[in-house]
Amino acid sequence: MMMSSVGSDNRLNLWSTALFLIFSVLFGLIATSAATSPKQFNVDDYGAKGDGGDDSEAFVKAWDDFCSTQGSVLLVPMNRTYHLKPIKFSGPCKSELRLQIYGTIKASPHLSDYKEGERHWMMFENLNDFVVEGRGRINGNGRKWWQRSCKVNKSMPCKAAPTALTFYKCNNLRVTDMIIQNAQQMHLIFQKCKNVKALNLLVHAPENSPNTDGIHITDTENILIKNSVIRTDNSAAYVSNVLVNRARISGTTNGVRIKTWQGGSGYAKNIVFQNIVMRNVSNPIIIDQNYCDQEEPCHQQASAVQVSNIVYKNIRGTSASEVAIKMDCSKSHPCSGIRMVDIGISRVSSAAGTAKSAIANVKFRENTNVFLN
Repeated sequence: MMMSSVGSDNRLNLWSTALFLIFSVLFGLIATSAATSPKQFNVDDYGAKGDGGDDSEAFVKAWDDFCSTQGSVLLVPMNRTYHLKPIKFSGPCKSELRLQIYGTIKASPHLSDYKEGERHWMMFENLNDFVVEGRGRINGNGRKWWQRSCKVNKSMPCKAAPTALTFYKCNNLRVTDMIIQNAQQMHLIFQKCKNVKALNLLVHAPENSPNTDGIHITDTENILIKNSVIRTDNSAAYVSNVLVNRARISGTTNGVRIKTWQGGSGYAKNIVFQNIVMRNVSNPIIIDQNYCDQEEPCHQQASAVQVSNIVYKNIRGTSASEVAIKMDCSKSHPCSGIRMVDIGISRVSSAAGTAKSAIANVKFRENTNVFLN
């Protein structure tokens, strides 16, 4: 009986030990899950109403807590429209932050909210390892600005309007699955950034919106723009040191464009435009080293930005103008190393005749399967 009792006690001890280990493991898993789950901040918890009033203060307060919390998430809820005055979301912040926009962020409709000469509406600056994602909208509410444009109202002075969304000095940046629309002027700028991915973006404004450029990239390294649609009145993108892949461009003044003023210096090189479809674009492919935006003719300059190693590959679609490919390069610094492979562009209407090219001061490295109809 004693041996039986000891055996029974041992079995009880084994069961107790096993249960303790099971609960310990479960508790450890729960604790680990809680520890690794990101801290989430919601703009509504800071007083954002989304009822047509100004939500700027609530967004700033939410940003401050979000910015100071490693690996956190800032949520802009769906089915709400938040109005913001000109605003800066500044770093440095903790790393691995995610801004999730599922609702709509709309610019203030009151022009008095903007300082004279204000050039930015929403700006993100000095951020590392930062993600902006969701299927929400950034709406520049630009119609009042367009009415004041000298391109629409000739009696108005020519003044710059704010850019809707600017990323300045951001490294390891990812912007994905967003709609950016109706900018006051330019829609999206990446400036002085490094290691950028802009994926699955829709940039949109009506055809009668003046000078609402799609994407500007300046002084930025290692940027990928992919699976994005740009539908604005003006140019789709100005690019430097970047791959533009699988873009669709519709109803714009310019398609893939590189422009520089005379008298500059430096270079634009190693740029690839590939797998692009255009519809009803006035200047599908354009390099302009003699850009001039003043009424009087610009004087010829000896210096120029050097444009080299530009690749156009598998670009197809329709041109709204006779000149589908225009390359107006500098006499003193011709464009060099230009490659054109598998290009097919025709006029929107066959009754208008065939598309043509206008080439000046260009040194081609390759010109294969280029068809203009």
